[in-house]
Amino acid sequence: MRVATMLAVALVTLGPAPSLSAQQTSVLINLTQQTAYLYQSGRVTLISPIASGKEGWGTPTGRFRVLRKDLNHVSGDFGLVVDSYGRIVNPNATPGSRVPAGCHYMPAPMPYYMQFGRYLGMHAGFLPGYPASHGCVRMPHDLAAEFFARVQVGTPVEVIGDARNVTHVRRAIPLVQTGDSAHTTVFFNSRTKVQRRFFFW
Repeated sequence: MRVATMLAVALVTLGPAPSLSAQQTSVLINLTQQTAYLYQSGRVTLISPIASGKEGWGTPTGRFRVLRKDLNHVSGDFGLVVDSYGRIVNPNATPGSRVPAGCHYMPAPMPYYMQFGRYLGMHAGFLPGYPASHGCVRMPHDLAAEFFARVQVGTPVEVIGDARNVTHVRRAIPLVQTGDSAHTTVFFNSRTKVQRRFFFW
């Protein structure tokens, strides 16, 4: 009887372990502050500036969970039309946009994608210093990678605040970080360097 009781306790303890681990980590996204916070065991362990949805494409508030993770996700709805030299011809293209001869359509890259709603997720992207996305939550590349490594499928995500009441405007933060020039010529006319790893204003 005692052994059976101990086994039952062990099964109860071991059974929910994966969800418990996800519960110990959570994400808070504050649209007013344009900031995302990662909580682990009740403590803030990462803080990232963000660019949330622009007017007409606002990021919804509420309680969500990470549904899936995709390291090299690309958008199915938005992208660029670029020429053979990598120069941007149309920065706001869709799959149905006209593509001139000698150009091609390129889906918008959304690396370190952490989906928490339908067509909604956190990912690395360009931060102009104000809400600018089509609803997703953009982060600087290095911080998106850190969030991606620490959240799991099932991690709670809470979105609060109002992007129409942004408290202050930050400096722009480019998608390409110092030392990563793989897409520089595609996304920027000149090289843009980040002097510090974190920008909070």
